[in-house]
Amino acid sequence: MAQILDPLPPEQSGKSLCCYINATSKIQVARISNIPNWYFERVVFPGQRLVFEAPIQAHMEIHTGMMASAILSDTIPCDRLVMDEPSSYDFNTSSIGADPISTKPIVQSNNTKSGDTTKPLTVASLASVE
Repeated sequence: MAQILDPLPPEQSGKSLCCYINATSKIQVARISNIPNWYFERVVFPGQRLVFEAPIQAHMEIHTGMMASAILSDTIPCDRLVMDEPSSYDFNTSSIGADPISTKPIVQSNNTKSGDTTKPLTVASLASVE
């Protein structure tokens, strides 16, 4: 998903799709402040994945939230957060429903016999113990 709320300035040409994951148990604020004429700041909840577009020379500051304060806990160059472009193999729909390891269908048909295979249902019951 591209960043559409705060578009990059028109003079920025080398943008890339990036991803940051908050692997902590605390709320974080992700901020890019080294790009002139651009404001980027997002709250990232624990376990949340943040996907955004940024210039390759951007640096993301990670501020970890504490009670009524935040500490700058990391600065990450965005070139380390770049996502790989999806290949045409990722969108190959001809293999849907097949196990790529053994090429057996994931959902296999049941081999049923014709005839009466109905058996009585046995129900377990609870007894009270005093």
